[in-house]
Amino acid sequence: MTGFWRGLWLIASIELRQRVRGVAWYVLLGVFMLLLLVVTVLLAITLGGIASASGAQTAGPALFSTVIYFVLLLGTLVAPALSGNAINGDREAGTLATTQVTLVTTPQLVLGKFLAAWFTALAFLAVSVPFLIAAQVLGGVQGSTIGISIAVLAAELGVVSAVGVGLSGIIRRPLFSVVVTYLVVAALSVGTLIGFALGGFALQTHHTVHASYDNGSGVCQVQPDYVDSVPGFDKVWWMLAANPYVVLADAVPAHYDSSGNPDDLFGSLKFAERGAQIAPVIQTSVSDCTPSIVPSSPSAREVIDSTVPNWFVGLLLQFAVAVAALIGAVTLTRTPARRLASGNRIA
Repeated sequence: MTGFWRGLWLIASIELRQRVRGVAWYVLLGVFMLLLLVVTVLLAITLGGIASASGAQTAGPALFSTVIYFVLLLGTLVAPALSGNAINGDREAGTLATTQVTLVTTPQLVLGKFLAAWFTALAFLAVSVPFLIAAQVLGGVQGSTIGISIAVLAAELGVVSAVGVGLSGIIRRPLFSVVVTYLVVAALSVGTLIGFALGGFALQTHHTVHASYDNGSGVCQVQPDYVDSVPGFDKVWWMLAANPYVVLADAVPAHYDSSGNPDDLFGSLKFAERGAQIAPVIQTSVSDCTPSIVPSSPSAREVIDSTVPNWFVGLLLQFAVAVAALIGAVTLTRTPARRLASGNRIA
């Protein structure tokens, strides 16, 4: 087992040294940090003004959660480019065979490249630490929010890196593997939202309104029922489980301001996602004949407390996709190969 980890780390360290030697790597980190600086400064000014106008205690939680989401966005945009050609890029350059004739096994090769891609993606998270500290200085950010959000963000970057490395071993052409990796990321982040919206409107529920009114003579006149349709999002809310942004929001414990509303972007997104689990009202009575009490809408805390968390299901689904991609890469990169597609070479 010691030999396995030694070989795995050997591949990872070689990959990391190659990345660090390139000037483009530092330029990319510099651009990333510059974007974070601009976004953080603008958010601090904007959220500080909103907090002062609304009487909120601090803008720290809102700033922290927004910066975390911005890092997730940029990380999922950069990670496929860094990992999507890890194996087939070496194959096209003719350098993969040099590694395959050594004592390094195929699982060590694939997993080592995955670790290198993951550590490279985590460097972008490390660059964001000063800006996360700035949000912490503003106050109001809970320790649980910091720890869990960073852990989930690191896991999401690992999933994207694993998918990219796996597809680079499954697909022979580097450009195609990078594009397919981006498509997988888009399917998880944007595709789940599209499926959720289309499914909700496709599975609409009939909503009946019973109306009556006083005709002025003390007689209550009943109107014909009015029927319309409302989206059935409660039937398709599970589609959002694998969305990286929803997973992050659902995993972080919700914190509320003095009015009972979420004080950060995590809680707001969690409230919207959990609210989709609640079935819509299918019958409503409207009458001015007798005094009626209009029920108040449930608060964000009540909605979140009464619904089911699903972040762990989303993570398990993402891990399954990542593991399947890595297993496929090991299978198709292993030498000697029994069969090889026409026009392709094993190395």
